[in-house]
This record gives sequence, C-alpha cells and structure tokens, in this order.
Amino acid sequence: QVQLVESGGGGVQAGGSLRLSCAASGSIISIDAMGWYRQAPGKQREVVAAFTSTGSTNYADSVKGRFTISRDNAKNTVYLQMNSLNPEDTAVYYCNAQGVLTPLNTRNYWGQGTQVTVSS
Repeated sequence: QVQLVESGGGGVQAGGSLRLSCAASGSIISIDAMGWYRQAPGKQREVVAAFTSTGSTNYADSVKGRFTISRDNAKNTVYLQMNSLNPEDTAVYYCNAQGVLTPLNTRNYWGQGTQVTVSS
C-alpha cells in the first residue's frame, strides 16, 4: 500500500510564503514523476508544478518565478516552496505521483490534499 502524505499548508497573508512537503511511503521500488496540483472552489484541478519522467520541471504560468518545486529522491519526497503568495493561490493543493512501481503493480497516486488560504 502506497500513501502520499502532505504537510505544510495553512493560512498566510498576501506576500507571504509557505512550503509544502509530500512524502510517498510504502513498498515503492521507483516513481516516474511527482508534482503538485491545486483545486480552487468551483474550478477544475490544475497542475501547479511537476517533475516529468525525464527530470525536467513544468510550472503553471501563474506561478512561474514565485513557486519552486524540488525533491529528495532518496526519501521519495517532493517539496513546493511558494513565495509572494496572493489570494488567487488559495486552493486545496494535492500531491501526485505517477508511475509508482511496487512489487504488485504500477499506478498513480494522489495525496489527501492540504488547504492553502491566502488573505489579502
């Protein structure tokens, strides 16, 4: 059984910073890619920042220059440093892991989500 456990969400004032963490645990042999998505009320889930299977990074245009994704492969952990936050960043942030290989199968996983609220 694989679990993605997120932490670091919370409330912050506009202009502030938060750092999200997502640790994947279980009988993991390898993970192709990990990233962060978010879903605001009434909106579809969208990618925020993600590593591809080749190790490159993709960012949503709205967060470029403000957010930075990083990872610790040895710990199967991915981070999202969020700076210069604004109220439009308010959403539930979800961690995603793709191509998670275990002795039983290969599949994708989602974390439970962590709320980020930015007040003006």
